[in-house]
Amino acid sequence: MIKIALAGNPNCGKSSLFNVLTKARQHIGNWPGVTVEKKEGILKHKDKEYKVIDLPGTYSLGAYSEDEIVARDYLIKDKPDVVINVLDSTNLERNLYLTTQLIEAGAEVVLALNMIDLARNKNIKINAKELSKRLNVPVVEISALRKEGIDNLINESINIRGNAKKVKYDESIESGIKELEEFINLQNKNLKYPSKWLAIKLLENDKFVSDYLEKHNMRNIIEMKNKIEEKITNTLGFEPEMAIVDGRYNFISEITDGLIKKPSEEKESFSDKLDKVLTNRILGIPIFLGVMYLLYSITFWIGKSLQDMADGAIGSLGETVGSFLTSINTPEFLVGLVTDGIFAGVGAVISFVPLIMVMYFLIGVLEDSGYMARGAYVMDRVMRALGLHGKTFVSMIISGGCNVPGIMSTRTLESKKDRMIAILINPFVSCGARLPIYAVFIDAFFQTHSALILLVLYTLGIVVALIVGKILSKTLFKGETSYFVMELPSYKIPSFKNVLILTWEKGAGFVKKAGTIILPAMIVLWVLSVLPYGVEQYSADSILGKIGSFIAPIFVIAGFGTWQASVALFTGVIAKEAVVGTLGMLYAGVEEGAGLTSAIGMHFTPLSAMSFMIMTLLYTPCLAALGAVKRETNSTKWTIFVAVMTFLIALVVSTIVYRVGLLLGFN
Repeated sequence: MIKIALAGNPNCGKSSLFNVLTKARQHIGNWPGVTVEKKEGILKHKDKEYKVIDLPGTYSLGAYSEDEIVARDYLIKDKPDVVINVLDSTNLERNLYLTTQLIEAGAEVVLALNMIDLARNKNIKINAKELSKRLNVPVVEISALRKEGIDNLINESINIRGNAKKVKYDESIESGIKELEEFINLQNKNLKYPSKWLAIKLLENDKFVSDYLEKHNMRNIIEMKNKIEEKITNTLGFEPEMAIVDGRYNFISEITDGLIKKPSEEKESFSDKLDKVLTNRILGIPIFLGVMYLLYSITFWIGKSLQDMADGAIGSLGETVGSFLTSINTPEFLVGLVTDGIFAGVGAVISFVPLIMVMYFLIGVLEDSGYMARGAYVMDRVMRALGLHGKTFVSMIISGGCNVPGIMSTRTLESKKDRMIAILINPFVSCGARLPIYAVFIDAFFQTHSALILLVLYTLGIVVALIVGKILSKTLFKGETSYFVMELPSYKIPSFKNVLILTWEKGAGFVKKAGTIILPAMIVLWVLSVLPYGVEQYSADSILGKIGSFIAPIFVIAGFGTWQASVALFTGVIAKEAVVGTLGMLYAGVEEGAGLTSAIGMHFTPLSAMSFMIMTLLYTPCLAALGAVKRETNSTKWTIFVAVMTFLIALVVSTIVYRVGLLLGFN
């Protein structure tokens, strides 16, 4: 099967093109050996199928992040049949830097000038035919959002037979590359990378390539590179790394000379006008908080009614299944397992799928419109004041969906100090899996202030993360914070299809976790709740009750020292969604929805409920998130540190809230 890879800068519309080409025929996993997300899909065209691989968005094929290494390794080792290089037509010159590196890597390239409609709106004219002629590669104008030019792009991609024009460097650089290439060839080593490409990367001081050669005992190649580098530096007066970068930009200037026509006086765009308000120094943060408040309000307004419908459906199904099992004389043990363990436990979690999907849909709208990037931008001043890198907040926004990809995204931070701090504080950010916990307690005690309570919880998680980050930057990780450079994409009308795909992926992942992690956990907990044989089910005398009673004294000071709450928190370390399932099962096997809400109302007060929600917000992350911390830090010590630190901070903060609340007369 012909393999087509999509490559491009972040925010160039690559994901939109991937969705257009593959429709719903997609699979998401991880690249082998790393935690970078891998997206694959099938393109069907004229009764034939083609595999489409969406490479990580990257500005270059350097070695500054794992994303870049994954992208270039795939291009060089796996050698896709064609690479569609997606370019932002409104920033063509900058996007072409990656193009020069793709061509150098030996890829068969087709240029897709995306967002051509936005370029036209800005009166930017590009001579695509002449660009194709000068580069000797197919160039197609497209708009992935409007599905314009897609058929032409597909035809060019599957029929490509090109010999693209490569960058011509300064004579001393070309001579050095050739000399080093010949020396590499003489070593007769079975290298996985082309010799010329290795030569260029070595002269660019690519750390990954240097480490690769060191690992394979080829120090002599590095020594030769040092000699050639010294010779070039003496000739040019500066290092070859700078000369190579300069050569690429000169090449881009030459091939685009006279091809791009822009208005002499660039009109202020709609995005610029919006940004004057939305990223305003004074108004930016209040507007961001207002937008998030609106998001949570709509989540509860629409999601709650959908959740109630799911409650009714699951409750009715549970009763029907229970009645059927009883009618066929199924042992009482199994009936209890199905009705109380599965429907009351897992059903309590599944009933929140509509609420989760509404929230992810709204987040998808904000992301696809370009506003979420502004959230990171307006928070940069706050981050710098706390000694943290601006990109740390980008990872925290991602953690708002799930802590695992949020932790993984910290690899885009070049400084080890910044990366470690970001990894250690990300678990404090409230993920989507905690939403069902908040929803149950808000429904029981805070219905009239649902959006406000949710905003307070999410904000508290971020505030605690920032404070801990400040402390870590002054104690365990001292040093200067690097600068934050971020591209703000133009605002656009969100693609309904893109948002739906994101919503479906997140919702399906939530259901999958309920089936693969929470269901087995609920079965084990239910068995422990009825043993030893003869004890009252869900009582403190059961094995589960004794485990909970052993843990419970720790939480008395915070206002929720019951064995049921303790067991729920314990299972939450497996998966945060399991907290609701455990509570639904333990409170006498109540059903999800209204039954669970009323049970919560009987066992908690508004103050202890708030304390419990804060505990679930801040305490030890789930096993998947701890696994991500272990992979990203490559350290068991730091993983244990995160688990213990988050638990202690959560207990301290929830205790302060509860005790101060009592002093103020709230109960």
